[in-house]
Amino acid sequence: MKKNFLDDKKERMAKKCIYCGEHVPEESVIDFCERCGKSVWGEKMFNTIVSNMEKAREKGDLCYPKTIAKKQDE
Repeated sequence: MKKNFLDDKKERMAKKCIYCGEHVPEESVIDFCERCGKSVWGEKMFNTIVSNMEKAREKGDLCYPKTIAKKQDE
């Protein structure tokens, strides 16, 4: 079955790990998978990073590239 353009675009825009390319859930506050994060920083530091990033997102302190681009266009 042939993919249509929109399916291909969604696949290309899916969030992927910056280290291994594995799929990362869109709602994730980090741009790497759990396996790579723990491999790079260790389990304790990885969990701390994720926890702090989630707290920052809840406060509205995270800055996403889409948000920056939108503000620059205004």
